[in-house]
Amino acid sequence: MPAKRDYYELLGVGRDATPEEIKKAYRQLARKYHPDVNKEDPEAAEKFKEFTEAYAVLSDAQKRAAYDQFGHAAFEPGHGGPGGFGGFDFDINDFGFGDLFDVIFGGSASGRSRRTGPRRGADREIRLDISFEDALFGIEKDLELSRVESCEHCQGSGAEPGSSTKTCPSCNGRGQVRNVQSTPFGRFETVRPCNQCHGEGKIIEKPCTHCRGTGQERKNRKINVRIPAGVDTGSRLRIQGEGEIGSHGGPAGDLYILLSVRSHSRFKREGYNLVTTLEISFVQAALGADVSIDLPGGAVHNMHIPEGTQPGTILTAKGKGVAHVQGHRIGDLKVVVEVRIPTRVSKKQRELLEAFFEEGEEQKPGRKGIFDKFKDVIG
Repeated sequence: MPAKRDYYELLGVGRDATPEEIKKAYRQLARKYHPDVNKEDPEAAEKFKEFTEAYAVLSDAQKRAAYDQFGHAAFEPGHGGPGGFGGFDFDINDFGFGDLFDVIFGGSASGRSRRTGPRRGADREIRLDISFEDALFGIEKDLELSRVESCEHCQGSGAEPGSSTKTCPSCNGRGQVRNVQSTPFGRFETVRPCNQCHGEGKIIEKPCTHCRGTGQERKNRKINVRIPAGVDTGSRLRIQGEGEIGSHGGPAGDLYILLSVRSHSRFKREGYNLVTTLEISFVQAALGADVSIDLPGGAVHNMHIPEGTQPGTILTAKGKGVAHVQGHRIGDLKVVVEVRIPTRVSKKQRELLEAFFEEGEEQKPGRKGIFDKFKDVIG
């Protein structure tokens, strides 16, 4: 008797495959090798049985754990492994048809219609472009959206007011039709939505003149959206119930707003910190100064420049940055200092600078300060 192939190898998945990956792999193989699809291939039925046996084990967490530990021996008679699978004998008839149908066809083998019950509407996503200031401080916006809603003329029934509906003759109002097929493994009963009534169980005799029997129409509507302070590009807001409408009384989906924040000419964000550059004169850098910085939104921050500030120094103003979306704290303002050195000076300015330079403070061994850099520029 030939040795059994590894179940993971049979399905073409790794040993770390997720249940979803295992199910997807089996569905593809089952559709390809189903005996009804490969009637001329005498080996198709055996291959189909092998794939189904592998899926029956790997789709069951307990059986999979036993297989991972003991391999095929876990299911041999008398093995008595910790999983308790001694004497396991696979039979496709033991593999519930409802589960098998769902895996292969993605549907349900039960007699209940899943199309006529309430169904939640689809979610929607839109992109919204906002300014740098709006992202920092938050804003309320009125958005105009177009979405499908219930037809007001027929109240979503699809039938012209005053007209009636009749039971679908093809499915007798069930919304489904059954089909029975005989295979080497037994009878397969499939359940499909009725093509004539599209799973509704009823046929409209006189369709609504506004929506042409669909029960839906597209409308433009306005909604008010509050964008909280602190959002950034990539932030996503969820507006519950503002997606597409549900069917058969189901709830509406949600609306997701994906934000994109425009850049600013003088400021940028690093997380919740605001970063900007400040250009000062070499005299202000040497002697120190108080300067005013215009912040986004019109506020002004007075910042002290310490004496002897070097180019590239980063000064920090606590709590002058971006508010956290959750509101528990505010980031900082980071100011990168740039020192402006003039390219031309007057005769008087040169004399003063040379006198300062000759004082010796800047001529200490190994020290190169702002006036050394200035002297390099003006020669």
